[in-house]
Order: sequence, then structure tokens, then C-alpha cells
Amino acid sequence: MTWAALDPVCVYCASAWGARRAYRDAARAIGAALGERGIGLIYGGGKLGLMGEVADGAIAAGGRVIGVITHDLKHKEVAHDGLTELQVVETMHQRKRAMADLARGFVALPGGVGTMDELFEILAWAQLGIHAKPVGILNVDGYYDPLLRFVAHMADEGFLRLRPDEAFLVGTDPGELLDRMRAWRPAPRRDWERTPRV
Repeated sequence: MTWAALDPVCVYCASAWGARRAYRDAARAIGAALGERGIGLIYGGGKLGLMGEVADGAIAAGGRVIGVITHDLKHKEVAHDGLTELQVVETMHQRKRAMADLARGFVALPGGVGTMDELFEILAWAQLGIHAKPVGILNVDGYYDPLLRFVAHMADEGFLRLRPDEAFLVGTDPGELLDRMRAWRPAPRRDWERTPRV
């Protein structure tokens, strides 16, 4: 996969800054890494929290930034006014679908229930064969360690069709994570294995 084939990347992240400065720094850094590589950014369109940081990082590096936001959230999340393009849609389902359709890859930063909703929906779509695109997790200061353990538990218990290492690419450095996403190839599709009743 070339950089062009990875362009653009959707970043899932919070409209809050979180409890640690490291989250803000990482959001700005991955935005910059995208811009420096000529990869467009797609995200939720807000200017507050990690959303604003990732967009500002990409813009400062000369990147293209597309925001997708609902009418209702345009004022609540304070839409960013410096983007290349801002798409305003009616529903959250339309928002998530538009972001997924535009993107050639996905990265989750630290975030709350909205970020988890987006991350697990895109994982479910990968498992169902709806898309074959890389899904990265930027694991800042171990934020995602508990979730990754739970995903491994799901696999161990027979509820995940993909192996955990197939489900996500996990990294702590934005540039290295994007490099791994560029080199990623989809795993062969497997049918559900029959699990005996106990």
C-alpha cells in the first residue's frame, strides 16, 4: 500500500482534552504526521478537545482536513472554521457512515464512549467484510491497555472472528503507526468456527 492508497485517514478522538497533557500532544502529533506525509485527515469536525488538536496539527503541517459533523453538534462541539471542507449531516449514523466511506484507514486516539462507539463499529464492519482497511490505535500512556486485554479475552472466549493482532494495529508513535498502516494487508477471511455447547 502506498501513501496515496492510505489517503485519507479517519481519526476518532474526543471533543475533550482528557486528564493528561500527553493526549493533547499525541493528537497534535498525529495530525502533523498525516500532513507531513500528504495524507488527508477526516474527523468529527470540532475545534475543541483532541478533535481540535488533531485538526490544528494537520493544518499547521499543510494537510487537507475534512470535518463531518451533525447540525445538532455543530454548535455543541463548536465546529472548526479553518478546515479544507466541513460536511454537515443530519444524524450520527450519517456522520459515521460518511467518515467511513471517505477514509482509507482509521486511527483511534484516547477518547470516551463516542470514540469507543466509532472504533467498535468499524471493527464490526471489518469482521463482517464490509471494509478491508487498516485500523490503528494510538496507545498513549497505556490508555488502551485495558481495552486491548478485553479484546484478547473476547477472542479467547470465541466471540471475535479476527485475531486481536488482525483487528488492530497498536502503536505509541504516530509516524511509526502510520508506517505500519501503510504496510498493512488484510487477513484472509475466515468463516465462524463452530463452538461446541457446554
